[in-house]
Amino acid sequence: MAALDHIHGSDRKEAGIRAKLSAFVAGIQDARARNAVYRQTIRELNALTARDLDDLGIHRSMITRIAREAAYGTAK
Repeated sequence: MAALDHIHGSDRKEAGIRAKLSAFVAGIQDARARNAVYRQTIRELNALTARDLDDLGIHRSMITRIAREAAYGTAK
């Protein structure tokens, strides 16, 4: 019986490690996706003319904050 407990305990540890590794990889993927949204937003807003930005009510100094809000949901 002790041998079975040892084997099943090992399986539980491996499952825990797999879950942690999976969560870690998912976190990295989420961070990369958010960073891509941030970069794309900055790229697109910087491509607009001053007149286009003015029509939208955006000043160039606001671009990074807007991109951060688009990617991460909050401004820092």
